[in-house]
Amino acid sequence: MAFFSTRFRRSSTHDRVHEFGHDVDKDVEFLIEQGKNHLTKFNADLVERAFRFCVKAHEKDVRVSGEPYYTHPANVALIVIREIPLDDESVAAALLHDVVEDTSFSLKDVRAEFGKEVADIVDGATKINDVFKTREITQAENYRKLLLSLVNDVRVILVKFADRLHNMRTIDSLPKVRQERLARETMELYAPFAHRFGLGSIKWELEDLSFKVLHREPYDDIKRKLNLSREEREAFIERFSKPIADSLGDHKLKFEISGRPKHLYSIYRKMAVQNKTIDELFDLHAIRIILDTDENNDCFLAYGIVSEIYRPVPERFKDFISVPKKNGYQSLHTTVVSNDGKLVEVQIRTRAMHDLAERGVAAHFRYKASSGATASWIDASDLEEWANWVRDVFENAGEDAAQDLLESFKLNLYQDEIYCFTPKGDLRILPKGATPIDFAFDIHSQVGARCIGAKVNGKIFPLDGQLQTGDQIEILTSKNQSPHKDWERIAVTHKAKSHIKRILNEERRSRISEGKELWEKRAKKLGLHINEDELERLLSSSKYEGKTEFYAALGTSTLSTEAAGEMIQSLLQPSATGVKDHSGAISFETFSGSARESVNGIHIVGLGAQSQRIMYSYARCCNPIPGDNVVGIVTIGSGIKVHRSTCRNVADLHEKLKSRLVDLAWSSSHSTEFLAAVKITGEDRPGMLNDITSAVISVQKTNIRGVNIDAFDSMFEGILTVFVADLAHLQKIFDRLRKIKGVKTIERFEG
Repeated sequence: MAFFSTRFRRSSTHDRVHEFGHDVDKDVEFLIEQGKNHLTKFNADLVERAFRFCVKAHEKDVRVSGEPYYTHPANVALIVIREIPLDDESVAAALLHDVVEDTSFSLKDVRAEFGKEVADIVDGATKINDVFKTREITQAENYRKLLLSLVNDVRVILVKFADRLHNMRTIDSLPKVRQERLARETMELYAPFAHRFGLGSIKWELEDLSFKVLHREPYDDIKRKLNLSREEREAFIERFSKPIADSLGDHKLKFEISGRPKHLYSIYRKMAVQNKTIDELFDLHAIRIILDTDENNDCFLAYGIVSEIYRPVPERFKDFISVPKKNGYQSLHTTVVSNDGKLVEVQIRTRAMHDLAERGVAAHFRYKASSGATASWIDASDLEEWANWVRDVFENAGEDAAQDLLESFKLNLYQDEIYCFTPKGDLRILPKGATPIDFAFDIHSQVGARCIGAKVNGKIFPLDGQLQTGDQIEILTSKNQSPHKDWERIAVTHKAKSHIKRILNEERRSRISEGKELWEKRAKKLGLHINEDELERLLSSSKYEGKTEFYAALGTSTLSTEAAGEMIQSLLQPSATGVKDHSGAISFETFSGSARESVNGIHIVGLGAQSQRIMYSYARCCNPIPGDNVVGIVTIGSGIKVHRSTCRNVADLHEKLKSRLVDLAWSSSHSTEFLAAVKITGEDRPGMLNDITSAVISVQKTNIRGVNIDAFDSMFEGILTVFVADLAHLQKIFDRLRKIKGVKTIERFEG
């Protein structure tokens, strides 16, 4: 049976008109009647209790228009029933969506009375209201992400669409300033967001209502011109559609034909983009054919019928059935030439396609996946991919799908991000778990470095506390502040961690340099002639790990120069392992101590087999390995310290150490591994560290002892310590590292 209409139908579904606010009992009765007519699962008792709770909670509240306040949530609930058909829990939540924010009742009260699902939807709607209440929309896409991050249940978003739609329908009663703010927010945020949810009818109405507020003159002009030609256009559409309807009936197709409504904002945009007047736009004449069939091929059959009756414009044919739009939209679009030469746009789709085009994801609440699984999806790349997934659920639903709903329809797109604000209302996106330290460095590195505290939502907040979506953060700074060592543990973002590490390293190097100067002055005053190696050995038996820690303690004033002098003097014991005989030559005795015995690796040139009994150790400043030219320094208590001949420490002190230098050579066989340090720099990019370590390990299964890499802006600098057999082994590692994309320099590291 065919239904043929040339009416220009409203995009939303208005069944029986009812004005809330005159009689509560009749209002409840009407809403329950509508719920039973439109929803497949409807708990009348739940909705009635929510309605009466809403009336009681708002009994002292009045809308700007003078109506009882409960008329607003009642109309929102009606939209949820008729225009975004969801479920009874969503209807209850729509009735209660302002209760927690505007009345003395709490979320705990709502949960106790109506259960967790309803309370969670109300909670999500309240959070959204809190965030958007005082802030202008400046970054619409980020705000759409923010809106998603506030909720787990997609029904929260859909209830918010219904709330915004009713607010826009009654916007005339608001002051002009509030009208403009609400309309701009709706145009920039809610209408595009509704489009990505596939809510076609909601999107168009929100745009037209916003257009009316923001551009009233062109709105009135376009509306007036359309009204003047309305009767003429309807008569034309009726003449144009009749032969199509007759032919579709002859082919036993069940269908509905209607004049497709033209949206004022859409016309306005086309006039602006195409630089045309309203009379020059070709697609003011348009019809939509909706087929009551489950076969997509019937759409192509209908297209063939239309093309036989009227000549098609080939370049205006679009097949969104075979290749749907990213938000799931499916339809055939074609433009044909009427008998009197007018261009007419024709859309052809099935009833299911039309339902999806009008109601988007809301349509899926009538269906349940045949697998019975709930919808949990965590690819945060784009909501459009999620919409495609929902469409697949819709298309693969079983016959019994209408018996239930997609319970707990979870939306986990942006749960790994939080959305916070500066005191001026600028939006900042941070990873979940971020702290005020991360927020401060996200603003600017200097703000982070000088941070002494934070206020969150006007209250003092700990620097290691975790921020939440919707928080407004004020960072307190001092020019005398600098990062603390435990900030690295507190921070979670790479940006904050890298800046903190760089600043701490710079400060440490500065303190070490200051400490070294202080020690050299103190040693000179005490007449102590101790080189770096001797100082390192002496300090190994103290509470300091080495001279670096010793210098750092002096530089930070945790150790005074007087105490440092006394400590070194007490540690200094006169002894010798390599002593000069009366001729001035060095003679060697067997060394004792912790240095290793030379069973392989090094021998002293000219000493022969006796060198195998000499104790020695390798200098950490230059890390010599077999193949390097080496030299030995006779030390007090540690045997011979083996250095590379090019070591800066040897070169700087060559004259002072001349009497204690010995020539060394590598033995012909050695089985041990040697430690080598490599300095590498390059462009910072994701995966760089993995590429570096993989390259090193791939050379003779090299073992890595340590990796220390710092990133500064777009560059990195790192030190690798690796175990190698000899110089040739190290050279192979160099060759492999040079092949990595983005690596700039590679060299042996001394220090």
